[in-house]
Amino acid sequence: MCQQGQVRAADSGECVVLLHGLFRSSAAMKPMEWYFQRSGYEVVNQGYDSIAETIEVLAETAVGGGLAACHAQGFPRVHFVTHSLGGVLVRQYASVHSLAPETRVVMLGPPNQGSQVAAYYAGIDWLEVLRPVAIDQLAAGDQSMPLKLGPVDFQLGIIAGNLRGSTLLPGFPDGPSDGTVSVAETVVPGMLDFLQMPVMHTFMIWNPLVWEQAEHFIRHGSFSR
Repeated sequence: MCQQGQVRAADSGECVVLLHGLFRSSAAMKPMEWYFQRSGYEVVNQGYDSIAETIEVLAETAVGGGLAACHAQGFPRVHFVTHSLGGVLVRQYASVHSLAPETRVVMLGPPNQGSQVAAYYAGIDWLEVLRPVAIDQLAAGDQSMPLKLGPVDFQLGIIAGNLRGSTLLPGFPDGPSDGTVSVAETVVPGMLDFLQMPVMHTFMIWNPLVWEQAEHFIRHGSFSR
């Protein structure tokens, strides 16, 4: 929350775009939307059909759509808070359209090094007709799209969950992880700050402590220690 006397971010022309992850909708980001609104930001909770299109198409529609919505409301400075696949969409978009230098991005549990879980499900032949295209693109390995995107050149902070040391589920990370994405899979060269928190992949977007850290990075360019 903004303290008394503190300039509200929205009054300064700042807008935050929220991007959900795979198999989710904008409804999953509603609690975070309310938090950023109470903190003084204009918020665009951008939905997209994560299972229907490639990462390239989703990046244009979701990231481009969020930027357009903020600019249409007269907010020149736009930031992003993303969950899982949403972070990869921002990286893809930024590889084609440069983000403004003042843009700050917080990624929650992003598979920036590809995903061991995605690779496992991409290897199950009988799931091919049901599997979203993005699953194959996220799979870990030399052909992984996140790896092909390379270092980031925008202001980026990453929050990785480390609540799980291992899991018995087939194909899931063996080392420290949020239960779906390993800590090691979240990092990317060029990031400004990195924070591990004891949260699970599914539920981190509903954690008030995560919201506070994301807002701190948007406001200051670093996480709170």
